[in-house]
Amino acid sequence: MTFSATDENNHVIATIQPGDFAVVDHDIVVRQFRSFSRSEYTRMDVAVLVDSSGSVARKFRQMMATAMQLVTDRNGVPDDCFSLIAFQNVAPTVLCQGNCRALDMGSRFPMVTSGSLTPLYDSIVFAARLLGQRGDLHTRRILLLLSDGADTISLHCLRDALESALENDVTIYSVDVSDGPHLDPGTLVLRMLAADTAGRYFPLESGADQALAAILEDFHAAYTVAYKLPSNAAGFHLVRILPARDLRLHFHCRRGYYYPTSPEN
Repeated sequence: MTFSATDENNHVIATIQPGDFAVVDHDIVVRQFRSFSRSEYTRMDVAVLVDSSGSVARKFRQMMATAMQLVTDRNGVPDDCFSLIAFQNVAPTVLCQGNCRALDMGSRFPMVTSGSLTPLYDSIVFAARLLGQRGDLHTRRILLLLSDGADTISLHCLRDALESALENDVTIYSVDVSDGPHLDPGTLVLRMLAADTAGRYFPLESGADQALAAILEDFHAAYTVAYKLPSNAAGFHLVRILPARDLRLHFHCRRGYYYPTSPEN
């Protein structure tokens, strides 16, 4: 399992040791690990998924500016590692893959109208599968989602979106563009998508710089831990990583894995 750790100020920790944490797998605490090391990621693949539906019309100009900053500044992310996808109504649209610097955002982005619907979950499934088709075990697959967390038309549900991200080893970093309160349903969805896939959540005011900085920090300071499975029960195993010494630490890992019915499956 791959994970990263941050302190109480959301700054990444690059000095984690095996004694600093425990894994809780299927409600069983694991402290003895077969191996522990820095992760072996050598490249990343980032898909920027932008909500262009009617519910974000008021924030769309700010979202476009954020997306433009993401694909032009990059902060050290190679040119060929970015894709840009927009979604509204029936299906998402891939605006560019690879080098998106030359993209004319004004002409290529779909027009935002107040009545356009939001296929959020379908678009996450689409983007996760797109990322899953590329790279190898040494590629960290990132989905950077700019949305208010609302969905009005998807054939898939939230669980489908999460499962697709987990199956394709995709980490979601969500940027919340809503004006709602802290416990707004859309905000809770965005927080869940990030937390359950080992990513992080940001309000739009944090801007592209903070989101990209977090992605790069996690890429360079990720860890991999291996342990003997405490249970061979078929189905989904919920996993958490908890601090063993410093309770101010927060660990970011995927929410679990599926154990097959039999080794052949």
